[in-house]
Amino acid sequence: MREIAVIGIGQTPIGELWDQGLRDLGAESLRAAAADAGIERPDALFVSNMLATRLSDQAHLGALLADYAGWRGIEATTVEAACASGGAAFQAALRAVASGMIEVAAVCGVEKMTEATTGTVTSALATASDADYEVSQGASFVALNALVMQRYMYEYNVPHEAFAGFSINAHCNAVNNPNAMYRKAITEQQYKRAPMISDPINLYDSSPICDGSASLILAPLEMARELGKPLIVIRASASATDSLSLADRRTLLGLDAIKLSADKAYAQAKIKPQDIQVFEAHDAFSIMAALSLEGCGFAEAGKGTHLALDGAISPTGRIPISTMGGLKGRGHPVGATGAYELVDLVTQLRGEAGTNQVQGATLGMAQNIGGTAATVVTHILERIG
Repeated sequence: MREIAVIGIGQTPIGELWDQGLRDLGAESLRAAAADAGIERPDALFVSNMLATRLSDQAHLGALLADYAGWRGIEATTVEAACASGGAAFQAALRAVASGMIEVAAVCGVEKMTEATTGTVTSALATASDADYEVSQGASFVALNALVMQRYMYEYNVPHEAFAGFSINAHCNAVNNPNAMYRKAITEQQYKRAPMISDPINLYDSSPICDGSASLILAPLEMARELGKPLIVIRASASATDSLSLADRRTLLGLDAIKLSADKAYAQAKIKPQDIQVFEAHDAFSIMAALSLEGCGFAEAGKGTHLALDGAISPTGRIPISTMGGLKGRGHPVGATGAYELVDLVTQLRGEAGTNQVQGATLGMAQNIGGTAATVVTHILERIG
């Protein structure tokens, strides 16, 4: 298998983008990534999306976006793994290029959510959970995460305000990201006063409904050297699954797929958790940020919130997360989120993150979670030159 590098990245701002549809957003980020890579067109396109068939009445996004990006004729397909679609599409593109069957591949995450009503979006998001045993009982996606958070608070005797650091960090970092949806810092008092969505998850514990697209271009390392691009090499790509239904889990708080995916990635890269210098976590809800840090080996069980409280997750901390705002500050256009996480990680490893730059970062990890951690995809990237 060949060594593969990310040679181009592109993204659109995230927000309520009323004047742009799926094809516009996808084509914009793809053209930006291709321009950044210095290529005319890739050989294949992997599109990540979760909700287009429900919210936009549109399937067949591979061909649609290949056409609108000006690449009619290339191979193109769509990858769906709920909120982990972006990570799964990136993994599919990596395998295609590493195998030698494809020379240059593009990955495009795209989602359009804001033109539907809140109820419609909530129902669409619920398809990431178990339709027969959770959705049929009226459990929304936020309600399922609230159950996990409530159990965590009880099991480890953690007060709700202990989670505030995750939101404060995310919003603080989003201030300096021109593509973030919420470029406004928040205080602990604002967090405490935020309206409750599904107890104990409040407004600042939850990521927003939004639109956006992010893209990456993958190529063999030898090609990256010839182009004179920063050498951002993919050291590991690992995925794992768990049951969709929380009731079928070995434990409600273990989230086995997070640990399995991370452990496989560490083994592939031949590193340990303490070697990671920046971590783009899937902080769709504050509880997921805490459990991701624990499952990936950065904190003991029940101690994930301690990292947020003592500043360890800030850009100058021991394990920086959500460095460009994360899902809560930057935004969470679900099918595109994994691509945004990887774009943010590449930005860090290139040393292009500006005020949010993690100084000296050359090795980082991005983890993309689908459902309540029923699908988890973890990637480790390294700058080698």
